[in-house]
Amino acid sequence: MTDFPIIDPHHHLYDLENHYYPWLSDGVKPSAFGDYTAINHSYLIEDFLADCKNQNVVKSVHLDVGFDPKDPVGETKWLQGVADKHGFPHGIVGYANLAQPNVRDVLERHLAYPNFRGIRQSLNYHADPAKTYLDRPGVCREPEWRRGFAMLRDLGLSFDLQLYYPQMQEAYELARDFPDTQIILNHTGMQVDGPDHFEAWKTGMKLLAQAPNVACKISGLGMGDWTWTVDSFRPYVLTAIEAFGVERCMFASNFPVDKLFSSYDKLFDAFKEITSDFASGDRRKLFHDNAERYYRL
Repeated sequence: MTDFPIIDPHHHLYDLENHYYPWLSDGVKPSAFGDYTAINHSYLIEDFLADCKNQNVVKSVHLDVGFDPKDPVGETKWLQGVADKHGFPHGIVGYANLAQPNVRDVLERHLAYPNFRGIRQSLNYHADPAKTYLDRPGVCREPEWRRGFAMLRDLGLSFDLQLYYPQMQEAYELARDFPDTQIILNHTGMQVDGPDHFEAWKTGMKLLAQAPNVACKISGLGMGDWTWTVDSFRPYVLTAIEAFGVERCMFASNFPVDKLFSSYDKLFDAFKEITSDFASGDRRKLFHDNAERYYRL
């Protein structure tokens, strides 16, 4: 148990009986986070609330989870119905392909739902086919994509940025060129290449943090460290906070993906242990206030 409230700004729900998610519905495939057979079944709001019940989670934000790309607004519609019934999730970050000619129409249809807050279009590009999400690098430098990205500011939407550390230079350029758009880095930069890459990841994080409109979600660390311990997480957590500052970081679960590697309690108890000597006000920012501010909850 904890004596302060928590907002979880990154989790997923999926209903395989009623919706189509290619990465789940079409069978388990090689992935950056290994074999995910154990989570290849519906994960509903009741499951999430059961997992987080010991942690005083008072609000949450749902991130797109590979819903049918032909109907991205269908996910937001479903989640708003869940929120209207259960209260959770309080924020919804949906999907849109920002390079599509009709992207403004997609964004405006998302905005018909009151809990909608922003877009995530995962940009992970990797030489390893199991780890890549795209067929080419440099998407956020392409004029068509940037045309769509420019619409986010005008519509009052944030952008959840998911990529790997070698892509942080281009992400920094994006943030610099669109200083009025709030960007939120997912999964602590998603370092899935092992401890030998720590220093290169750290360099990328420090560069990206130079853009004041980028915040960092400290989450997803289990995806690159399947048998993690508090001590193996600690340098990633503290490096992220050192780079971005307490004002621009927030802790998140990435459930149920990180359920492959730990329980909800083990994960948040680790974050608490690592920050045990922080000032109480700073801990409240990391566990609650920053998520509330960045996602307008």
